[in-house]
Amino acid sequence: MAFSGFLSRLRPSSKPIRFIYYYSQSQSQSQSRIIDNTAILINSNNNTNHQSSSSSSSWRTFLLPILLGGSLALQFQENPSLCDAPNLQQTGGRIGGKDSTEHVLKGTYKSVPTELIHELKAICQDNMTLDHDERYFHGKPQYSFHKAINIPDVVVYPRSEDEVSKIVQACNKYKVPIVPYGGATSIEGHTLSPNGGVCIDMTLMKNVKALHVKDMDVVVEPGIGWMELNEYLAPHGLFFPLDPGPGATIGGMCGTRCSGSLAVRYGTMRDNVINLKAVLADGEVVKTASRARKSAAGYDLTRLMIGSEGTLGVITEVTLRLQKIPEHSIVAMCNFPTIKDAADVAIAAMLSGIQVSRVELLDEVQVRAINLANGKELPEIPTLMFELIGTEAYTREQTNIVQKIASEHNGSDFVFAEDTEAKKELWKIRKEALYACLAMAPNCEAMTTDVCVPLSHLAELISKSKQELDASPLLCMVIAHAGDGNFHTIMLFDPEDEEQHKEAERLNNFMVHAALSMEGTCTGEHGVGTGKLKYLEKELGTENLRTMRKIKAALDPNGIMNPGKLIPPHVCL
Repeated sequence: MAFSGFLSRLRPSSKPIRFIYYYSQSQSQSQSRIIDNTAILINSNNNTNHQSSSSSSSWRTFLLPILLGGSLALQFQENPSLCDAPNLQQTGGRIGGKDSTEHVLKGTYKSVPTELIHELKAICQDNMTLDHDERYFHGKPQYSFHKAINIPDVVVYPRSEDEVSKIVQACNKYKVPIVPYGGATSIEGHTLSPNGGVCIDMTLMKNVKALHVKDMDVVVEPGIGWMELNEYLAPHGLFFPLDPGPGATIGGMCGTRCSGSLAVRYGTMRDNVINLKAVLADGEVVKTASRARKSAAGYDLTRLMIGSEGTLGVITEVTLRLQKIPEHSIVAMCNFPTIKDAADVAIAAMLSGIQVSRVELLDEVQVRAINLANGKELPEIPTLMFELIGTEAYTREQTNIVQKIASEHNGSDFVFAEDTEAKKELWKIRKEALYACLAMAPNCEAMTTDVCVPLSHLAELISKSKQELDASPLLCMVIAHAGDGNFHTIMLFDPEDEEQHKEAERLNNFMVHAALSMEGTCTGEHGVGTGKLKYLEKELGTENLRTMRKIKAALDPNGIMNPGKLIPPHVCL
């Protein structure tokens, strides 16, 4: 398929092959040298760079990018904390704050202390790296147009909750910022390292710790992907119902409070997590609740952590609610002359009381991208996809009702599939929609955004947004989880063309403000990160944000946990 090349951009679950080198040096007078008897992991494709005849020149060659790579714009300050970012008093800016238009996150930077490097080495042994390529990879999200001047100074790969606790405790002692890292599929800049610091890559913690079939729950580590988890659960007749982008991990899904196409039936991440464990900024491990399906005991710390985007703690264990694999399902598709007709049918279907598990809307541009990427010949007009589950008789009855509703709103070419492989293929091309879009313009980047409104406003919002998108010179597509009022737009732009970038940002801004004017939200499932910071004051209000700031200050007084995310920097106590 044409999009197969873009699938290769996904970071594999296994780590690339690396060679381990040991460098020994006496303690230098220069405080900038940060390596002393430290195991350094080098990517195999850079191995030739380290085969010089002189060992001293070898380590000097390697050390240079480490010292310079994440610090192109050093800003030192008297405050000993390494993560007061951005320093608004010095810059006079409002990066990520109200009305900000910046897409490059600027943070103050200070070198990580040598002592911390040694402590991390003692904790992680060979599971850490100072390699510039690996640090650059972790500091530059693959699917996000958001960028930061700095990259992490160190990447660590803990294997246990105890290691995470020790890493966080050490970072807190030296006031060094921490950025948790999972499947790297987030698109709002969640994994940027504006201040450098330590990136905690959780992908080695991917075990299933306990499966309780009779209770229909499972206890997992945060690094396991939802797709891998469902492969594990399938033989037991169970599945985890949330389905965000391919490659997403459970820890990251908790952090962003994600959902996916099945949320219309099963809810979002906050509805499907029973409890979790997290390491707080001082290294303390907290378990948020028991395994009971409901509880009225104490504050709901589980929901506090879900959606906190790593700003309050590092998630190390999650207990998830599971569902039975449906007995039977039908996937139906129908075409419409306008995108408003399609949205109206989605709303009418939900109001009819039909128990749908998915309602997905694709505009004609997205369908064209799918055709080009997959060699399909689908009609290139607005399209709705439904999934209905239950008994065979029930799903067929519900399919007939959906067909009747569609016919009343100018629907045509109504088709449905019951064959397992045919259904998988249909959802596969929907899940890979982003890669199909990128295949249409290989030299472009994608600005992907999502908003959500009360269901009654969905048709109006999509219609307004579609008019604006069609009038733009950019190539733009619309995809919607139409059953719960959530829709996404993909805008392709040339990263070398500043005018195109501004146009994409203008369109994003238009859709967000339109959604907010309809009592909606600036993000239905992608999260805030750095990209949606500037909209939070209008959506939530200053009092709400100050309360969030107080919670953050109480749990993370040194501000080391994923700084520059979720809480706008201009909001003060």
